[in-house]
Amino acid sequence: MTTIKILWVDDEIDLLKPHILFLEKKSYDVTTSQSGLDAIELIDEENFDIVFLDENMPGLTGLETLSEIKTKRPTLPVVMITKSEEEYIMEEAIGSKIADYLIKPVNPNQILLSLKKNLDNSRLVSEKTTSNYQQEFRKIAMDLSMVNSYEEWVDIYKKLIYWELELEDIEEASMMEILESQKSEANTQFFKFISKNYQDWFQNSEDAPVMSHQLFREKVAPLLKEGKPTLLVVVDNLRYDQWKAFEGIVSNYYKKASEEAYFSILPTATQYARNAIFSGLMPSEMEKLYPEYWKNDTDDGGKNLHEEDFLREQIRRLGLKINWEYHKISNLRSGKKLAENFKNQKDNDLCVVVYNFVDMLSHAKTEMEVVKELASNDKSYRSLTQSWFKNSPLLDVIQQAQTLGFKLIITTDHGTINVKNPSKVIGDKETSLNLRYKTGRSLTYENKEVLAFKNPKDVHLPAINMSSSFIFAKEDYFFAYPNNYNHYVSYYRNTYQHGGVSLEEMIIPFIVLDPK
Repeated sequence: MTTIKILWVDDEIDLLKPHILFLEKKSYDVTTSQSGLDAIELIDEENFDIVFLDENMPGLTGLETLSEIKTKRPTLPVVMITKSEEEYIMEEAIGSKIADYLIKPVNPNQILLSLKKNLDNSRLVSEKTTSNYQQEFRKIAMDLSMVNSYEEWVDIYKKLIYWELELEDIEEASMMEILESQKSEANTQFFKFISKNYQDWFQNSEDAPVMSHQLFREKVAPLLKEGKPTLLVVVDNLRYDQWKAFEGIVSNYYKKASEEAYFSILPTATQYARNAIFSGLMPSEMEKLYPEYWKNDTDDGGKNLHEEDFLREQIRRLGLKINWEYHKISNLRSGKKLAENFKNQKDNDLCVVVYNFVDMLSHAKTEMEVVKELASNDKSYRSLTQSWFKNSPLLDVIQQAQTLGFKLIITTDHGTINVKNPSKVIGDKETSLNLRYKTGRSLTYENKEVLAFKNPKDVHLPAINMSSSFIFAKEDYFFAYPNNYNHYVSYYRNTYQHGGVSLEEMIIPFIVLDPK
């Protein structure tokens, strides 16, 4: 282990001899200096790990020395030591990004604690996080063998995300590998659970979660009856971990009233799940009741062009007497336009914003090498989402909504999963194109890798013709045709897809927030 090098700057350094001896006994290498000018010269000549800096010195003051040090070495931690408790000195020092602030007289243990906090912090956090996850690993493994309800699945998934976010910041690759294998095992078990229970959820609502077609009626409509204006933001393709990535930014303006998960219907794809949210109906009912709005996979044209019409019909059916507007944002220009004119929403009871960025990102990842590089795994995918949100017109809209006193709901239509394993499928030219589900006639596939519904009506899906069936990929599989198989597989492997059965695609956030 390399020796930690400390520079201690104090015009009365001789009085600190006992402290310096104490640190040297603990194997720290301490260099001393009696003035700010000397300290700045030493910093030019040597690489120190941390600086202890007296605030009250003749000549160059502590604050002036701090400013010079930060100009030369912006990332070097500086601990300010002062006799003064005057507020302006603390504020100046904190504004100059000091690492710590100690009031004289300091004792050796305070110094030691400051060193550990600033230099060993990441190691100590890493060790603590690792040991905590090792304990939790066994508990999650036990829970996985016994889980038997959708509520328990939500709990397990949230735990896995919590540990993924905790472990991603520590440099412990082996722990991340263990977590990845536990997530993979969870998805294997989740697939079995969905295969066994999904169809029954439509008959027995007591054991069923809230799903896409029930979301507006069960979760949004009751909030509208409270009489407070509400901004409903549906971010397409938003996974639970991506919400967690930008939750901290939202919390500057809103406080969380509730955080729940609901389940996307199958297929976990925009034309099915999002139309179900806005219509309050399952796809087979949409096809039957609103043939002018519904399009099947094989039909030409956009599949989500009538969300506003579907929502209008649902609001009418629910008997809601409200003023509302619907906005779909699919590029920067339309996002900026909404932000510029958002004050016009102040008299509405409900403003619905569908934001398509994450969906565009996942499709771009497939199409563009540069995005493949930027979002090569879940950690970088989250980071990219956070960066987008921080700089997007959506954040501007949320800030304005807070000022106008809007309640805020953030949700999505389905999640997405990074696909790794190909699964061969054969169909005719009418077969749908999605990589995580297929619908069509005479589908041939690997039985063990799919959830199949021979009769789509059993799960309230439209049958395009008499012999149509639906198949859904499990875990991180994606469908590939035998023709040109190798090219297809290498092109789509490690891309983000949706439509199938996984925790990431089906268990998705529904967050209610109140303005601060």
